[in-house]
Amino acid sequence: MSNHHDKSRRKFVGQVSCAGLGYATLMNSILNLKALNAAAISSANPPGYKALVCIFLGGGNDSFNMLLPRSTSKYNEYAATRSDLAIPQNQILPINPLTSDGHQYGVHPSMAGVQNLFENGKLSFISNVGTLIDSITKTQFYNNSAAMPLGLFSHADQAQQWQTSILDQRTARGWAGKISDLIGDQNNNQNISMNISLAGTNVFQSGNNSVEYAIDPYNGAIGIDGYEPNSSWIFNQLKTEAVNSLMEHNYQDVFKKTYAETIINARDAHAEFTSAIDTFGGFNNVTFSDNYFSKGLEQVAKTIAVKDTLDFQRQIFFLSFDGWDHHDEVLNAQTGMLGVLSDGLAEFNTAMEELGSEDDVLTFSVSEFGRTLTSNGQGSDHGWGGNVMIMGGGNAINGKEIYGSYPSLVLDGSQEIGGGVFIPTTATDMYFAEIAKWFGVDDGDLSTIFPQLSNFYTVGSPNMPIGFLNP
Repeated sequence: MSNHHDKSRRKFVGQVSCAGLGYATLMNSILNLKALNAAAISSANPPGYKALVCIFLGGGNDSFNMLLPRSTSKYNEYAATRSDLAIPQNQILPINPLTSDGHQYGVHPSMAGVQNLFENGKLSFISNVGTLIDSITKTQFYNNSAAMPLGLFSHADQAQQWQTSILDQRTARGWAGKISDLIGDQNNNQNISMNISLAGTNVFQSGNNSVEYAIDPYNGAIGIDGYEPNSSWIFNQLKTEAVNSLMEHNYQDVFKKTYAETIINARDAHAEFTSAIDTFGGFNNVTFSDNYFSKGLEQVAKTIAVKDTLDFQRQIFFLSFDGWDHHDEVLNAQTGMLGVLSDGLAEFNTAMEELGSEDDVLTFSVSEFGRTLTSNGQGSDHGWGGNVMIMGGGNAINGKEIYGSYPSLVLDGSQEIGGGVFIPTTATDMYFAEIAKWFGVDDGDLSTIFPQLSNFYTVGSPNMPIGFLNP
């Protein structure tokens, strides 16, 4: 005997099974039909936990208002070039690098947290970093006689290149994804990706045979929508039964079988991840601010707190903090946004210290380019070289330093190519290769991941490419 409920149930199950979970959103795992030609597994990856936390400042951070000159001569150059975009000299928060180039520097007045981290040896800067295929002079740039990154000054191209380190073509394989291809299955949880994203699907963590595990800054892991085995709501009961029916079916078609296996993996990964996070009692020494960026860092900190429960030796996290494309109102916008960035970093550092993980976790910033030092009347436009930050414990990073070469900010100087755009003096490949080397990537794999590296660094050298990290 049949009734309306049974008919509705069969109809729902049939629709979901045939349509491939049209009702059920897979937030953390999508069908991965990527190429199966994974790179050879690296033999590096020494024992002990390490994590990378990449903070992408989407839009192009005006980073010469983040790290500023304070000494009179260099400040006067800065103020003349920046005109109405200059921060008043008496408002700059002073920092005191251990190694001096003869000038004084400081940070934006809203970055007290970063100032404190720097002064306590937990943070360093690298100045004038950018995408470079090879060293290039101002004359070569004007003559178009040197290899140049594809789509220089383009948001899409430069954002992709900072995430892939492939500068002469467009690709969707990121350098974190390639690292995961190499070492992701060594001493790591096999059910949850070592690449965890707080920004959904991204290029940075996409490899040949690896995919990120996405969590939400406010809610953490989000499973299959409506899949709740213990729900008292009839609609969720029907959804759960439909999903179980799909997963339990013995498919002959390889695509249907792979899809079902992907759903099973998503379900199991969500259950394992959530169960581990639920065992963590919270932090005693820090309360994370109620904004998207800090809450994302809180989720990263919680995940690191349960690394042993989840059985991870290596993890890479990706957070995207967008909104830095300040063609107007750059001073007002940066006051708030740099403050959020600085406070979040300080909160995260406190959490890592509470966990005793500060030496095992490296946090670093990236942005698709610096911006013009000259004003467009309201803000700044797309540039090239810019400044980045690296944060970690004193046994991991060589803190309280400014690496690279802080340029002369005068117009028409040797590095300035017009409009206050500066040719980078440190290549992104050197920046990223040092991070990868610290993380455990073998020297033999560095040139594969970072193709331009040998133009700036002798691969296999016992020295780090730049020196901001301890080997």
